[in-house]
Amino acid sequence: MNLSKLFRGFLSYFDEDWVLLIPAIVISLIGILTMSTFGQGTSLASRQLIWLAIATCTFICLSSFDMRFIRRTPIVMTLYILSSILLILLLFVNPVMGARAWFSLGPISFQPADLAKLSLIALLAKYLSRRHVEIGDFRHIIVSGAYALTFTILILIEPDMGNAIIFGSLWLGMMLISGISKKHLAILGLLGIIVASALWFGGLQPYQRTRIISFVNPASDIRGAGYNAYQAKIAIGSGELFGKGIGYGTQSKLRFLPEYQTDFIFAAFAEEWGFVGVVLLLSMYALLLARLMQIARASATNFDAFFTLGVLILFVAHISLHIGINLGLLPVTGTTISFMSSGGSHLVLEFASLGIIASLARHGRGAVRDVSTNEYVGG
Repeated sequence: MNLSKLFRGFLSYFDEDWVLLIPAIVISLIGILTMSTFGQGTSLASRQLIWLAIATCTFICLSSFDMRFIRRTPIVMTLYILSSILLILLLFVNPVMGARAWFSLGPISFQPADLAKLSLIALLAKYLSRRHVEIGDFRHIIVSGAYALTFTILILIEPDMGNAIIFGSLWLGMMLISGISKKHLAILGLLGIIVASALWFGGLQPYQRTRIISFVNPASDIRGAGYNAYQAKIAIGSGELFGKGIGYGTQSKLRFLPEYQTDFIFAAFAEEWGFVGVVLLLSMYALLLARLMQIARASATNFDAFFTLGVLILFVAHISLHIGINLGLLPVTGTTISFMSSGGSHLVLEFASLGIIASLARHGRGAVRDVSTNEYVGG
């Protein structure tokens, strides 16, 4: 067969999937450029490039397979139970940087919280696909909340406040799109205040309370708990309009900005690329999120729609929380930004979620969703 015809056939097979894949790859490459030291010190860029290749292959494989089996209840529950077991096992490993968040297998580290996010999205999508028309019954809110709360508690024990907030945001976001009433939303808000108060007086570690205090009053401990946020704001401000240039970020490359390859990579990027670069980055995110919204609207089943919107909410939560922390608008919680921060497990799971969505969208084309029964009608 002619190679050009084979290549065109390959492109036509994935057609609109490229609108998902290309922005994700571009954002990942931007992150790799930002974390690169260009031979002037230890860099995670080369390792992240390998992870990007693995993640891209994962997307292509999953998007080409028929992933509709993920709608089945046994599959969804197996993912949820497996994630719960892994999070429980984490409590018995040695802490790394004060938290039990990773399994280390030689040079490879795996964070079970990433798998747990995907499994929670699938579980809530399955639950809400059948019961979203009955969401006015507070019982369904309690049951779905219990699923999310299990993960949140296990994450808080690690402790990992950033991911705990992500799980809470994911559940709340999916409740909002399911049509929760204002009365029930007010009740949830009251419960949130009660839980936050309980965490403040008995659940948070001392250093976590210190971070929140330093957020309210950054000048109170600028060389201690407020140091990271202060350096991040310096980095972002010094980028000005066009930035200092790739590889010339002084705050990051001279290590004034801690964790610039993970938790503060947006600040490092803004320093080197400036306002123009930030607009480019946010445009790539907007393109990706808009495509996810488009796919959700055209989904063949309620499950597909809720799953796609759940992934969208997950990305928005990570992006908003990470940028908010870097700008000093939110307390420092150590949160990565989707596709851009260093790390293999989160990158592979992010590309995997896009691959699943692409597969569900392809195999659902030509079908029309019956909202009341969640079944195919025609096609």
